[in-house]
Amino acid sequence: MNYAAASQRMPAFLRRWILHFEAEIEDAVAAFAQRLPDGARVLDAGAGELRYAGSFKRHRYTSADLAIGDPAWDYGKLDCIADLTRLPFASGGFAACVNIVTLEHVREPAAVMRELARILAPGGELLLVVPHEWEVHQAPHDYYRYTVHGVRYLIEQAGMAAVEIRPVGGYFRLLARRLLNGLQFFPGLLIVPAALVLAPPALVLPLFDGLDRQRNFTLGYICRARRP
Repeated sequence: MNYAAASQRMPAFLRRWILHFEAEIEDAVAAFAQRLPDGARVLDAGAGELRYAGSFKRHRYTSADLAIGDPAWDYGKLDCIADLTRLPFASGGFAACVNIVTLEHVREPAAVMRELARILAPGGELLLVVPHEWEVHQAPHDYYRYTVHGVRYLIEQAGMAAVEIRPVGGYFRLLARRLLNGLQFFPGLLIVPAALVLAPPALVLPLFDGLDRQRNFTLGYICRARRP
């Protein structure tokens, strides 16, 4: 489903309830940016259409992307078109970096993580968001899904320390999202009756998400890592 387009027509509170993953990512990016000093140099690695650029107005924001993920996207505003395994930036040149739901789209995630660590200054931080249970998207450039253990391994192998690895929702939020995903399979005339069947449980299920304390079923992880 085109959640970005659908979200524009939703009231803010409903958007946050239904598109929980996206809302949590936006909050995490805003909080990450808020902690950075004015003028800090920030790299958005895998920036796409610069969705999060607005959070870094106080900083020296640089966007980079290989620009092949989604043919419908406009990559014309990127500062740099580059392979994330070979970034054209000096070592230690950035105070911070964000890599938002991009690591699943690279063939060599370990090489990308090492490169992101390289361009960070000592003490610099990376905000990393990865999917755990998500549909195939931006095909054929969709290669991986990550567990908490896998993403921690990638962070540590890149020479960084994991500061936080936080699951975004549990089983019931995941199930609610999957119900909404099901709407894409219904043709135009059936979409309204399908929504009447699928939407009510999708709205109610997140109320039970606190029952899943282990969070082994989750849409993805929001992570922070620091270069020593």
